[in-house]
Amino acid sequence: MKNFLISMVLICLYLLIFSVPSSDAETRIKDICYTDGTNSFQLVGYGLVVGLNGTGDSDKIQSTINSYANMLKRFGVNFDYSQLKAKNVAAVMVTASVSTQSIAGERADAVVSSMGDATSIAGGTLLMTPMFGPDGIQYGFAQGPISVGGAYSIGGGGTRTVKNFPTVANLNNGLVLIKSIPALFQPTNEVRFFLRKADYTTAERIAKAINSSYGDIAKAVDAKTVEVSIPSEFTNNSVAFISSIEQLPINPDNKATVVVNERTGTVVIGANVTLKSAVIAHGNLTVQIKTTPTVSQPNPLSGGVTTTAPNTQVTATESAGSLVLVNGTVDDLVKALNSIGATPRDIIAILQALKEAGSLEADLIVM
Repeated sequence: MKNFLISMVLICLYLLIFSVPSSDAETRIKDICYTDGTNSFQLVGYGLVVGLNGTGDSDKIQSTINSYANMLKRFGVNFDYSQLKAKNVAAVMVTASVSTQSIAGERADAVVSSMGDATSIAGGTLLMTPMFGPDGIQYGFAQGPISVGGAYSIGGGGTRTVKNFPTVANLNNGLVLIKSIPALFQPTNEVRFFLRKADYTTAERIAKAINSSYGDIAKAVDAKTVEVSIPSEFTNNSVAFISSIEQLPINPDNKATVVVNERTGTVVIGANVTLKSAVIAHGNLTVQIKTTPTVSQPNPLSGGVTTTAPNTQVTATESAGSLVLVNGTVDDLVKALNSIGATPRDIIAILQALKEAGSLEADLIVM
């Protein structure tokens, strides 16, 4: 059964690799570039989350108590400062990313993160929080119920199970802009296209695609930037010109890349990945952990109590390894690893070794 599952995993990986578009597949310039003034604008604010079920900040977090008191003062509420408790309140930082073309009245999502020692902000409500830009100017307010996706806790017998991060939450559509975001792009007689992933070959191909449609108006400045002069007939309609360029198809040139995640055992192999000749030695490592409860008996008249303690033994064995000759492409690699019954985690270790040996001709990214 185990070998069947391993084979299915590798077959699925193989099909995924060879079913995705290759580097020769066409894509729009719009999908791999952005233009002047279309990047993001960061906002940040400090606020309070209320309505927590005893999971808020403790009284040791004085900043939360002070913020709580200042809020009550603004509403004209009389209170005894020494009696304030913050167990249902948490101090938070609110962050958001909006487009530089956003205008007043637009709504956006935000992320709410606990600052103190609150154990959970699930089920809370963010009170009106001013949101400021990098220039120190307030651009909006954030307020509303927050959502901690997939978080839960179970009490009983002194135990609790928590999934995900209950101290970070999402505020869906709760940010309202009161001021338009300043445009970073000023109208000129040229526009710049920036590659999301810098590559000299792709930049040159973009310039050639534009020039083939509009004449000699584009040039690749570097691996990231392509400058385009706006033709005179589009001087008063630059939006239509930029839109037409965004729709032009090109063949981006991607570097051969292998991405692995050691925590999850995920392996993603991109196109153009090849191998030099190599020999892989793969041994079946078996780790056995055996726990036997042992009774601990106190000495007579010592006043101690009888207890049980775990006695753990760990043994590791490795059988004779399999030798596989690999020479060629990812297809050869997948078939070879399948032939020796490698698991996804085995594949990660093998790929790392191949990279160190200089056999894997690709960038290896370990997450």
